[in-house]
Amino acid sequence: MSQITDFDSLRRAMAENGEQPEGPARNARAEELLVEAERLGIPLAVIEALGHQLKVYNYSSEKAKMFVPFARLLRLWDERPEDFDAYETHALHWVFKWVSAGMLDQPHVPLASVEKWLGEMEHRYRLAGHSARAVRSAEFSVAAHVGDMERAERAFTAWLAADRDTMADCHACELRGQGWWRAEQGRDEEALDLWAPVLEGEYTCAHEPHAVLASSLIPLLRLNRVDEARAHHLRGFRLVRSMESMRGAYADHVEFCALTGNEARGLELLAERPAYFTDDGHPQSRLDFLSVVVLLMDRLSELGHAGQRVPGPAGREWTAAELGAHARAEALALAALFDERNGTSYVSERARARMSQRPLVERLPLGVRAARPASAAAAKAPGTAAPVARGGEPGVADLLAEARRLSDTLQPHAVEAWARVALLAEEAEGDELEPRDLAEIADHEAIGLGPEGAEAFARAAELYERAGDPGEALAARARAAYVRALGGEVDEAVATVAGLYDRVLALYAEGGTEVPQAAGVLMGRARILMRRVHEAEGEVEETVLTQAEAAVGELLALVDGRAGNDVRLAARVAEGHAMLAELATRAGKPEAGAKLFARAAAEFVEAGLPWFAVEYEARLAAVAHQLDDLRETERALRAALEHGGPYLEPIGRAQLHLQLAEVVGGRGLAGEAAEHALEAAHWADEAGAGPTFGAWARHQLGGFLVRQGRWAEAAEVLESALADLTAETHGDGAVVQTQWWLGDCLSELGEHRDAAERRLQAAEIARHWPEQHDHATLAHLAAESLGHAGLSAEADRSYARAGELWRELGNVHGLVRSLRARAWLALRTEDGTDAARALMTGALEECADAFGAADDDEARLRLVAELGHTHRQFGDLLARSAAEDADDDSIRAALDEALSQMAEAVAVFVALGEDALHARTGAELAAGWLETDLGRPGRAAARARAVLRAYADADADGDPDPDAGDEERGEAETVRARRAEAEQLLQAAEEQKDR
Repeated sequence: MSQITDFDSLRRAMAENGEQPEGPARNARAEELLVEAERLGIPLAVIEALGHQLKVYNYSSEKAKMFVPFARLLRLWDERPEDFDAYETHALHWVFKWVSAGMLDQPHVPLASVEKWLGEMEHRYRLAGHSARAVRSAEFSVAAHVGDMERAERAFTAWLAADRDTMADCHACELRGQGWWRAEQGRDEEALDLWAPVLEGEYTCAHEPHAVLASSLIPLLRLNRVDEARAHHLRGFRLVRSMESMRGAYADHVEFCALTGNEARGLELLAERPAYFTDDGHPQSRLDFLSVVVLLMDRLSELGHAGQRVPGPAGREWTAAELGAHARAEALALAALFDERNGTSYVSERARARMSQRPLVERLPLGVRAARPASAAAAKAPGTAAPVARGGEPGVADLLAEARRLSDTLQPHAVEAWARVALLAEEAEGDELEPRDLAEIADHEAIGLGPEGAEAFARAAELYERAGDPGEALAARARAAYVRALGGEVDEAVATVAGLYDRVLALYAEGGTEVPQAAGVLMGRARILMRRVHEAEGEVEETVLTQAEAAVGELLALVDGRAGNDVRLAARVAEGHAMLAELATRAGKPEAGAKLFARAAAEFVEAGLPWFAVEYEARLAAVAHQLDDLRETERALRAALEHGGPYLEPIGRAQLHLQLAEVVGGRGLAGEAAEHALEAAHWADEAGAGPTFGAWARHQLGGFLVRQGRWAEAAEVLESALADLTAETHGDGAVVQTQWWLGDCLSELGEHRDAAERRLQAAEIARHWPEQHDHATLAHLAAESLGHAGLSAEADRSYARAGELWRELGNVHGLVRSLRARAWLALRTEDGTDAARALMTGALEECADAFGAADDDEARLRLVAELGHTHRQFGDLLARSAAEDADDDSIRAALDEALSQMAEAVAVFVALGEDALHARTGAELAAGWLETDLGRPGRAAARARAVLRAYADADADGDPDPDAGDEERGEAETVRARRAEAEQLLQAAEEQKDR
């Protein structure tokens, strides 16, 4: 901690403290600095320290403390206004707005006092000659808070009508308040229109767009603009996460989670800020926060999780029900204090309304990790509800008919329907059931058991025999053999089904059974023989393929053409063709396999069974991808998702979406690819595969967001992915790429220290790879971030390491750029000019050496361009090195040397022709300005005219075609900028001549 010895050191200390994170530590330091200021005995020092203290209090959870320093400042102003300089005079009037709003947010401050201070503010603003705009804005806040809508609207209108002056809030803050009012009135579209300049970055400040992003969430949801709402949540929460003073905006994000099916993420947000439950320095934001805590806890209880452990105030453990009750009591008590102060019930009404909101979106996937708490009601599988009561409810016969209808047409949930029959029959002690009914119950019980169903199938077979259906009994035994094959007993199953096959064909020949029963046995036999194909490692033996193909052929010979309206038989045909498709692909005939998979899928759809087509469309997609038929791959994946509808298992849906994301992403459709990756992450979480498949989906989603330049959203998603990505599960390449993308995002967001950390972590992993290009690139990028973060020594070391790697790789361009970057870093250091010159000279030498060794024209041209850019940067560096306090001769010598380098750059770029036109004109203009600095206006004018001649053939205004792409628009903008600068240089040269 720096020692305060004079006014300058006090100011430096206050500036340093202002850069610290919001919170009690910063506030405590401000209090210490006020004591130090008082020791200096300089009135302005005390005034500035009081202003600093007031500011840090305002931007913290201890807002209530700001009234004391403000009262003292106002007293000092009234006693000795001459002690205030212009800045502090302005600041004193400015913070009147903070104080009036701050009083409103403290229920212990009487409303009469708030109104008195509002009048005092108006009086002092009038005396100082300020507009009434800020006063009317403050009056609007008072009226809106107490629920006086008529006065609020009058003040709002007067606020907008008054002139903007230096006391008005910044544009961003004003638009936030204006949009908030329109949203409160239900005019969401108007609110979002007002907020647009803030959301688009036209107007910003220390707390915007943070608050506007939070305020926009519910209006966007109400307008069903859910994609924008998701983006605003991811972007906005990142901004407010570390800002202690933004508890109200933080509450908006918790509310968003509660209203979009993201309850688990809401809990994560609560866990990040335990102090928000109890910090009492700003009662209004505490009321906001507690109200949405109630909303979230009620939602969890509604989903059946009242007893779930949740984060809450420190000192004890909380369940959702307990925290909800606690937060409700605290919030309503606070609201009552406000209402008692205001003489209305408005604050309590608003709090209750906020607590009682209903979800606006059942489920809005966010792309970040958070497993959704399942509804207790939904925890039971469909069809396993409590026994059906007697008296008006369906009986066994009704349920039996419905189950048989579902199973005969292969509808989803047929197994569950039979389970309901079994449950009710058990209540009735089987009185209403025939052996055939019992056989079908056992058969479907076995189907529901999967690989564990062999015994139940055997029991079903016995019951079918008792019911006089020997063919179906044989089919049930074939199904039993198949599930044993699934358990690994393939040879035993083959032997068993061979006997069943002989018996059913004999029975069928005698007329003792029909096609469906015989087909059941033949299908079981084909499936068992296919198991041998599935279990084969590597190339499948010819005999195995032949036996399976023959079995499928017999099945199709029996069934094909005889299905008619029998859905089961139609499904047998489709499955048979799917088996042939698989055999073709395993035999090295992917084209034939693709056609058969397509046929099978189409047959399932034609039979009214699209959910069965999903697997085969997915298999077709894989084969088509293998054949590089990306159009068919994409079509098949889309069809699979469409056919699956609501019946797809979550993990299957996740896999299909991610495959589709990769395919459309490969076509350059990053926006649509991101949508599919988002869905993949969501369904992976639903399937309980968040840490594995979900992490990979988030990795992909982050990459697609990066490609769109959606940096804040991508950063949230990538950080979430990194929490689960591991080298063991996902590969170290995925970990490195995620860190790399995240470093790019953080760099774009201006978080350079964190960007450097991510890039260094990725570089450390890549350091162990055989190929070192990624390691070199990451070391170089980390150096850039370290330099932007002001860590010059660390940046230099990282650039030096990158340079060594570039040299080892033979990449002269990377080496030269690392040397140039180190030169600029050296120039920042004390007495670093000589080191900077040496490094830049080294870069020129590397270019020259590599040019001599280059063995093809393209490589030489690239090296010439690199040489030109190095001369240009050397010139800029030398010009920058001319210290302002140096003698005239030293400055002139440095500028002459800079001009020499710039002239070399121009000559190099001239040699490259039209491809280097913009680089040449940029260097020409830089040389021209150096000529003016050296007092050579004629030469400067000549260079300006040379630039204008270079663009003589371009359109006069440089405007591109309205339908032009980004590249053409960029080209036009460069031409426009070069011309404008050349005209400025020419004018400056002419004026210099006249002097």
